[in-house]
Amino acid sequence: MSFLVFCSVLCAAFLHAGWNALIKTANNPQTGMLLANLCHAGIGICFVLFYPLPKGEVWVWLLASGLIHMCYQLFLGFAYEKGDLSRVYPMARGGAPIIVLIVSVILGIDTLGGFELIGILMLGIGILLMTRGILRSGEDRKLLPFVLGSACATAAYSVVDGMGARVMGDAIGYVSWLFILSAVFYTPVILMLHGRSILPNNIHQVKIGFAAGTGSFVAYAIVVWAMTQAPIALVSALRESSILFAMVMGWLLFKDKMDTPKIIAGIVIVCGVMITRV
Repeated sequence: MSFLVFCSVLCAAFLHAGWNALIKTANNPQTGMLLANLCHAGIGICFVLFYPLPKGEVWVWLLASGLIHMCYQLFLGFAYEKGDLSRVYPMARGGAPIIVLIVSVILGIDTLGGFELIGILMLGIGILLMTRGILRSGEDRKLLPFVLGSACATAAYSVVDGMGARVMGDAIGYVSWLFILSAVFYTPVILMLHGRSILPNNIHQVKIGFAAGTGSFVAYAIVVWAMTQAPIALVSALRESSILFAMVMGWLLFKDKMDTPKIIAGIVIVCGVMITRV
């Protein structure tokens, strides 16, 4: 992984934590997620006007990823209704690097070196340590199935999008079509589940949702581009450094409790990120 790719993925990680924090600040996280999706689609339409239509096999990857992203957004929105940013975010991201690693190695998608493998495993351990607090602090355990679903979806779209962008050969074009399809799938489902109550009722919600959508689009475009330049499992693991950013944002913005286990987990994650650069 080159220095440029490494720094780009870290910037994407910061943006990813940031848009999650914005969703959490909304009165209804699902409203923020809906607005972010609409923003995604709007930006995507602006970009695809300058790109040729995807051909053949690319549509299979795009349709699959659009459905996976819809599930991810639904699970994540429901989880934020139940728990804190500094707890939900690491749990939602926690299982993804390990799942991606196992799948990518089994399918022969990428070959990783020893230090990269150790770094990914350390990242996974650090992230999983973050999840222990919910079982010991009396937090709402109803968020567990939602964060588990989000982690599985994250792992799935990481592999699907890495392969799809390689087939298409253009990260921006791929992400633009992906987010258009994701909004097409997500919007009717969330309206069916919540009805008109999910619609924004003030300009503040609209601003938050569109800011989150813009940050999310830019962050994921960077990540998908990075997956065309470096091993998918390595990029997926490195972007989990966003957990450190989310921890700080949760502490500063939402006054989330920062206990010793969280700090230890953060140190392990930092070590994992450093090892992936060896």
